[in-house]
Amino acid sequence: MAAPRATWKGYLKIAEVVCPVALYAAASSNDRIVLNTVNRATGNRVQRQFVDSVTGKPVEKEDQVKGYEISKDDYVILEPEEIAAAVPESDKTLAVSAFVGEDEIDDVYFDRPYFLGPSDRGAAEAFALIREGLRKEKAAAIAEAVLFRRLRHVLIRPYEGGLAATTLNFDYEVRSAADAFADVPKLRIKGEMLELAQHIIKTKSGKFDPSAVHDRYEAALAELVKAKIEGREIPKPKPQKPVTADGLLEALRESAGLGAKAPARKAKAGASEAKPATRRKAG
Repeated sequence: MAAPRATWKGYLKIAEVVCPVALYAAASSNDRIVLNTVNRATGNRVQRQFVDSVTGKPVEKEDQVKGYEISKDDYVILEPEEIAAAVPESDKTLAVSAFVGEDEIDDVYFDRPYFLGPSDRGAAEAFALIREGLRKEKAAAIAEAVLFRRLRHVLIRPYEGGLAATTLNFDYEVRSAADAFADVPKLRIKGEMLELAQHIIKTKSGKFDPSAVHDRYEAALAELVKAKIEGREIPKPKPQKPVTADGLLEALRESAGLGAKAPARKAKAGASEAKPATRRKAG
């Protein structure tokens, strides 16, 4: 198998320790099924074309520029060279600014995962020193660099024989959890329903195995393509029916393997108003 291609090369700098490193994408969509947009009438593939929203005429690539809308249909034009001049120049350095606990940062700030390794054999010792130092201290490094024409903060942690580098969302990019959950009623679940839920969780407990997680959407899409080629029809799946409040207890009993039979311990099921739980502050 060919070695993965680095998406970025530069230096990892911690104080006066400088190590040449390479960044590799940890996740890829190359193996996904690709669907093209096709003209239903002709069967020909459709090509994307940019047109002027007023004149309807095609706009050639050399005439396409970026613009920021300041009012309706009024844009400030930004030329490519102006944007390039405004963006901080990359010094090709992942400069570490701080160290934090390995689990300190809330994962809602996580953006994209990468692998970070030494870019040449001469850097192996310095790289191993950084990796083992972080591992011994159970720490992660916060670094800053210009990656892919954008200033990014990166969380760097030991991962197997190397380092994992995760780009982080800025605070303004992470939406408020309070806004998302504003309409969730403040209920305290207790009694039999809570006991059954705990029972189900305990009986289903296990460890996460990525190799055992299958992409059902991709598999279904592949089967659909195969069936269409072979002229077969695929039966439509039955729609899922959400459990109603009245049927929740029965659904829990069935999930726990109890059918309609109540557990030996008698407890009243119900919900009551409660104070909202303390919200965990993002790291």
